[in-house]
Amino acid sequence: MIAQQAYLEDFDWWDPTWKFWEMDIVFLVIVVVLIFTMLLVSVLLMVWFERKVVSDMQNRIGPNVAGPWGILQTLADGIKLFFKEDLVPDNADRPVFKLAPYLSLIPAFLMFSIVPIGGNFADKGGEAEIFGHRTYLQLVDPPMGVLLFLAMSGLGIYGVMLAGWSSGSKYPLLGSVRASAQMVSYEAALGLSLAAVLLTSESLSTHDIVQSQVDGYWNVFGLGFVPFIIFLIAGTAELNRPPFDLVEAEQELVGGFHTEYSSLRFSLFFLAEFMNVVTMAAIIVTLFFGGPDGPILWDAIDWFWPILWFFLKVVVFLFVFVWFRATLPRLRYDQLMDLGWKFLIPLALGWFLLLAAIRIGADEGWNSLVVVAVGLAGIAAGGALLLGAINTARRARAESEILEYG
Repeated sequence: MIAQQAYLEDFDWWDPTWKFWEMDIVFLVIVVVLIFTMLLVSVLLMVWFERKVVSDMQNRIGPNVAGPWGILQTLADGIKLFFKEDLVPDNADRPVFKLAPYLSLIPAFLMFSIVPIGGNFADKGGEAEIFGHRTYLQLVDPPMGVLLFLAMSGLGIYGVMLAGWSSGSKYPLLGSVRASAQMVSYEAALGLSLAAVLLTSESLSTHDIVQSQVDGYWNVFGLGFVPFIIFLIAGTAELNRPPFDLVEAEQELVGGFHTEYSSLRFSLFFLAEFMNVVTMAAIIVTLFFGGPDGPILWDAIDWFWPILWFFLKVVVFLFVFVWFRATLPRLRYDQLMDLGWKFLIPLALGWFLLLAAIRIGADEGWNSLVVVAVGLAGIAAGGALLLGAINTARRARAESEILEYG
């Protein structure tokens, strides 16, 4: 009780003489509004960006009427959805049906809140001065920021699951069940690749993770590329983006989990999907590419360059996600699950054990080349045994099907 009282007394707002307009809470509210507005605008631009890039790759025109280069087409679509009739199926669980879109949207924003979008990490520890306040250019920096990301990533699937279940229809339910199974398989690979980052950075704070890369190497190089590739693939599956968009496979399930949604509630799912894309790109940049780290070309505006480098890195990965959509064919569902359970998870686990062995070897004075060679040999041997077992199981299944069906 004494410790709790001392903890509370550390905060200015427990002072009985406080005044609201003198508190940092006003500044915090302004920052929340600015970041949320920026994220919404980025989602609108992302939808336009995806349509234009895909149209260029497929030799089509794309949006070109509403505004210059069709840039207002997304806004026009949003206005159309806002004024469409809102429908609720007769067999739906109405409270859950109405709540589900928000359970998909809110976690996407909360994930973005831990991302450092600027700050001079090379000279000033990531701090910047805004309206007389010295602060990090991120909404919050909790000491367990990476765990918050994983928690919100897992929570977002509840919106999809509840949307399909509450619709009272079999096709949305199938889509939501697929989503839950897909999330379990790829969340494991995502977490194991993230564990490699934590092993190197020795912190759960996203700010500290960026700082560790500024003081050394970007994690994409320091970890040997493999965790980054696994994280990129698993993150694409987490987003239900092509080629992993079987949750809403229109050729099988009409529209998947949101088949029964229309108007504003459908637009919330649409908004959540593209907001998750922007957020995942920002998370990848933060964990593997140094976040806002980059050269300060002019000291007089040292606050500007980190924001610019962060924005350019995010745009690169947004292009990669669109590139996947335009070029890769959609996987079958068994292929999707096999990739997660039989390849990504074992590879992520083996690589994490190799990195851990290298760290232990450095502390114990072992020969690093021998440790790496033995580790890679172990991963190769384990992979060969796993592939052999998979092929044996496939042959046995094929032979049983031939005997059964002739």
